[in-house]
Amino acid sequence: MAFDLDKFTTTSEPLQYDDLDFSLFESQPLDEATLRDLRYMCDVEFHTSCYLRDMLVTPSHHEEDAGGFMTMWNREEFWHGKALADVLARHGILVDYDEVKAKRVKLGWYSSLAAFKQSALTNLAGTDFVAVHMTWGAANELSAVAAYRRLAAMVEHPVLSPLLQRIAQQETRHVAFYTTQGRERLEASTAAQKLTRMILAKVWRPVGSGVMDDSEVKHVMGHLFEGHFDELDKLDKRVQKMPGLEGLTIFRGAFARLGLAA
Repeated sequence: MAFDLDKFTTTSEPLQYDDLDFSLFESQPLDEATLRDLRYMCDVEFHTSCYLRDMLVTPSHHEEDAGGFMTMWNREEFWHGKALADVLARHGILVDYDEVKAKRVKLGWYSSLAAFKQSALTNLAGTDFVAVHMTWGAANELSAVAAYRRLAAMVEHPVLSPLLQRIAQQETRHVAFYTTQGRERLEASTAAQKLTRMILAKVWRPVGSGVMDDSEVKHVMGHLFEGHFDELDKLDKRVQKMPGLEGLTIFRGAFARLGLAA
């Protein structure tokens, strides 16, 4: 079934969690490893505006559907970050959106150069790069849903677990958009299939890589998935269903490079 962009834009709303009793965090606080995961996830959600900026220098910004979706996607990811920041605040960890943005700005000329290089290279690739962007987005969102659901199951917390499940549920709509768009564009172009396969195999890394310290990436991915690497195989199988991506193992490959996958 095709993704209904009009329905998505009209039904998109802030994540609802007023009914969850956050005061329970006082009697049932989260452990240090879980808080570290949440801080990572919060930063990633708040950094979405930076990913949107990067998209605007690629051929994707000419695509009406992509542009319309990304605007709403950016808002929903911000709301996810806000919810996670509220959880962290209950544990004395204050995360300010403007502070997170400033962290990205501090990357300075390197960040600007990276965006310039991306613009030059992706525009040379032309419309075939849109397939890369959409498939990359699908992989990112698939991993986000898996991470939220995995953490929810691990902690079995009366407040955090339902909150994470609600975030994951909203993320599934993001998966649907990217998957639909990616499949359509891959089906239309053998060149797009080859380009997407090459870039994902060589470049894709877990969401947050390049923004967070490598030590944080390794901690969070290891904490969430160590002993459950079969989850990575499930994610790889989802990607392998895309045209031209049969046999691709980007999740297993990325975790192996982190020294995590068994």
